[in-house]
Amino acid sequence: MNLTQILQPTCVKAPLEGTDKDSVITELVELLADSGQLLDKEVVLEAVLVREQTRSTGIGSGIAIPHGKCAGVKELVMSIGITKDGVDFDSIDGKPVSIVILLASPIDRTGPHIQALARISRLMLDEDFKTNLENATSAEEVYEQISNRENE
Repeated sequence: MNLTQILQPTCVKAPLEGTDKDSVITELVELLADSGQLLDKEVVLEAVLVREQTRSTGIGSGIAIPHGKCAGVKELVMSIGITKDGVDFDSIDGKPVSIVILLASPIDRTGPHIQALARISRLMLDEDFKTNLENATSAEEVYEQISNRENE
């Protein structure tokens, strides 16, 4: 799976304005809503926040992948935000998060959701790529980094 197939340039924000986990998640859901990709913004937000309460999606190394499955979307959608100051995400390594990648998918479509999570995980193993994202100063730069990497 190529992430630029599901990530629209309008669904990237750098830097994020939120200073805590819930505000960052809300901000990323708002990007998806503003781009017209959601059937119901509140349903998506609730699904992601409920999933986050179950267990943190802060996977360590400054990365969080909040996600949820719900009836608020008709297909897999994605938004990304970068924060310079770091946000406490209750990550497994206890460190703040600077890269937040939000996914929302329909309840009955697990395949694309799993593929996207796997692709994101593989990309984030590349330290140079991850550092470039963390140092990006604009949404355009973040999207360009992802697009260039996906087209290599």
